[in-house]
Parts: sequence; C-alpha cells; structure tokens
Amino acid sequence: MLPERLSSAVGRYRVWLALAAGGAASLAFAPAALFPLGILCPAALFLLWEGASPREALRAGFAYGAGLFLAGTYWLYIAVHTFGKAPAWLAVFLMLGLVAIMAAYYGLLGWLAARMLPASGTVRWLLAMPGAWVLMEWLRGWLFTGFPWLEAGYSQSDSPLAGLAPVGGVHAVTLACTVSAGAIVALARGGMRERVTAVVATVVVWAGSAALAEHPWTQASGEPFSVALVQGAVPQDLKWQDENREATLALYRRMTEGVLGTRLIVWPEAALPVLEHEAVPYLSALWVDARARNSDLVIGLLRYDFENEKYYNGLVALSDQARWYYKRRLVPFGEFFPVPRVVRHWMRLMSLPYVDMTPGLESQPPLVAAGQKLGATICYEDAYGSEQLGVLGEATLLVNATNNAWFGDSTAPHQQLQMARFRAREAGRYLVRATSNGITAIIAQDGTVERQARQFVPEVLAGSVRPYTGLTPYARTGNWPVLLLSCVALALGLAARRSRAAGVEAT
Repeated sequence: MLPERLSSAVGRYRVWLALAAGGAASLAFAPAALFPLGILCPAALFLLWEGASPREALRAGFAYGAGLFLAGTYWLYIAVHTFGKAPAWLAVFLMLGLVAIMAAYYGLLGWLAARMLPASGTVRWLLAMPGAWVLMEWLRGWLFTGFPWLEAGYSQSDSPLAGLAPVGGVHAVTLACTVSAGAIVALARGGMRERVTAVVATVVVWAGSAALAEHPWTQASGEPFSVALVQGAVPQDLKWQDENREATLALYRRMTEGVLGTRLIVWPEAALPVLEHEAVPYLSALWVDARARNSDLVIGLLRYDFENEKYYNGLVALSDQARWYYKRRLVPFGEFFPVPRVVRHWMRLMSLPYVDMTPGLESQPPLVAAGQKLGATICYEDAYGSEQLGVLGEATLLVNATNNAWFGDSTAPHQQLQMARFRAREAGRYLVRATSNGITAIIAQDGTVERQARQFVPEVLAGSVRPYTGLTPYARTGNWPVLLLSCVALALGLAARRSRAAGVEAT
C-alpha cells in the first residue's frame, strides 16, 4: 500500500518535485560546488520520469530545467537591468525567455524518453538516458549560438570524474555523471541483476576516472616565467562615464608600471573605456616602457575598423609587433542584437546599446607574446571547450580576458572560473584569466587554481606559469568520440523499445 501511496503522491507533485530538483542542482556548481548534487538531482529527475506519460515527462523535464536556470542564471537580470540600464520588465522578459528556452531542452528529453525508450531496465538507465542527456546538452551548447552554461559535467570540477576531461572533454564527464545517476535509479527500481550491473558500472566509471586523473597527458616545455594579471576593478556603471575616463587610464597605467619587468602582463576584456584608435598615444608610450623592461603586454580593447565600418572586441598582444585576436562567440543582446530595425530605433530612444559587434574569423592563429604562443579567448568563449582545439597544436599557454563587472556579486564569476578550470584540464595547459573585477586567477594544467585575486578590489595577481606542449586525447579528437558513444547508447535504447514492442505484439 505504501508504494502505491508514494507513487500517487509523486504523480500529484511531479512537476513541483522536478522544479525543486532543478533548483537544488544549481548548488552543484560553483560557488557552492556541492558536486554530489550533480548526480543526485539528475537521478531524481530520472525517477520522476519513471512511469510518466509523455506529457507528464515533458512537464517534469521543463520544470527541472526551469528550476536549474532560474537559480543558476538569475544574474542575467543584474547584467541587463542593474548594469545594462534596461527597464526591469525587459530584463525579466529576457531572463525568463532564456530560462524557457533552456528548460525546453529538458522537457523535450523527457517527452522523447517516455515515447521512445524502454520503460525500465539497464539499457534505459545506464545507456540510453545518459547518452540522450549528453546529446541534449551538446545540442543546447551550439544551437542558435548556444548557451553551454550549467552543463552537468562542470559540477564535477573537484570530483574524481574530472579525470575524464583530458580524455573526452566536459561531455565525457557529463556522461559519467548521468551513468552514475542511472545507477542510482537501477539500485532503487531494478532487480538483482540490474543492481549488480549498476554497482559494477559505477565502480568502473569512478575508479577509471580517478586513475586517468593521475596521467600526465602533456609535457612541460621550457622554464617557468613570470606573469602579472591586472584587475582594475572599475565598476561597470562608472567605467564609461566621461568624467571617469582619465582616472581609469591612469589606474591601469599605474598598476602596470608597478610590475614592469614581469615577462607577460595581461589586462581584462575591454579594459579601457575608449576605442583602440583613441588610445594610440597612451598605448604607444606604455609599449615603449614595457619593451625597455622586457615585458610583453596582452590588452583587451574594443576596436573600430574604419575601412569596413565594423566594431570588434579584441585582444592585442604588444611584443615585437602588435598582433590581434578578435572574439568569435558574441553574446546575444550584449554584443549583437537579433532584433528588427524598429526595435533598434526604440533601443536608441531608451539609451540602450544597439550597435552590433562583428565576430572574428573562426580560424585565428595564436597570439605571440613572452616568447610563447597563446591560445586566446575573450569572456564567455571559455565556456566552449571545442573553441580552443584549433590552436592547441601550437599554443603553449591559454589566456582568457573577461569583463565580469556586469554580474556584480553573483554566482556568475564563480561559474565561469569553474568552466575555465575545465579548459585548462582539457588542454593540459596553464590558463591565466585577467578579469575586470574578479575572479582573476592562474590555473594549472591539471585544473587547480594556483593563485586567485580578491574580487572587487584593484589588484595585480603576480605569479609564474610554465609552457606545456603535447596534445591530450580530447585535443586530438574533440567531442566526436563521446558524441558517437552517446548516439550508440541512445540507439540501443531505441532498439530495445522496438524489440519489446515487437515481442508484445507477437504474444
């Protein structure tokens, strides 16, 4: 009687339970970083999908995704309203729009699972559901520009499962998470055979991940050298005011002059409140001083191309010559505005930003500075693991410049640092992050944070890094092996469903 009552209660409150599970899942990510929740919460959703109709599964999946992104990306409101100065209603609309789009992926996954996968069993729990989850997260990471935030694998940055990152990237870690979640369901709902299989699968996944974490996939190449990451901590709402411009220029020059002689000095994204051509005398004088002290600079700047009448968000490396990298992954409604002309006119009247940045070329060579080749990314480009693969054959160090001032004292900077740690681990390279107001950090090739600046204070984070060469398995193959494995696992689930249906018809 108790199981029937429990089943009835679950059915009655399925959507609310899924919403709570999604909200709790956000705590698996930084800064809370309760990584077991990254497994337990998907397991709870899998259990809520057990015995659900396609419509019920869709609702539960949507509720889970809504809970995850409402709790995990609330900071979008801060960026759009508090610092972007957009009306509160517009900020809420954009935030809820993104939440709804992201939640729809989880809802669709639940609907497909109820319609096309076996109702229960090892194939569903340990193969098909994990494979489908990985494919869903991969899809939402690139479709319509993609938003790979809060992918399950990122929650495991400090668990043994992170050892899979150099082998198959974050999607391999996600697969391990969901296999573990499926094992929990098998222990709760399966018979003896399913339970034994679940225990064996869990031991293999976790022990294998821990063993892989100890393997040195890349090799140190050359001696350590000094770096300094300049965090100006100029508030976003003050940075572009005319009366504060000279103070910001003086601040970055003063902080940089204090560490001249450091081999590599890195500034944040769009560090200066001017376009590149407006700062030529300022930058030229700083470049001369830096070269005299054997320092190379990497500076985040906005640049206007007069010939083509285009704006770029770039990084310039000032070494023996100036070399540029232009941001490829632009932020919708932050750096480009997919809206009709009439809406742009309204944005102009409301004093909202309305000018599109232009994305850089997909294939750009590494920057050259401090005698190294640098794999560069700007802002949330470090959320895309595959974006850096093209330069890893040459790059000996990864550099990310970010403007986190848009997000205030929220979880966003912590989440982004967690993703950057995966990029270092996937590549087997040191990664240095210079941010506007935190979290500036030096990340080792194994994903550990060696040094970290305080948030919201002007600070220069000094330390040393070492160049690395060699390619991890992930750097050689990218996401395709994990995606192919996930497709095979899902195909086995689809085949099992058809086989069972055929058996029922035959009887």
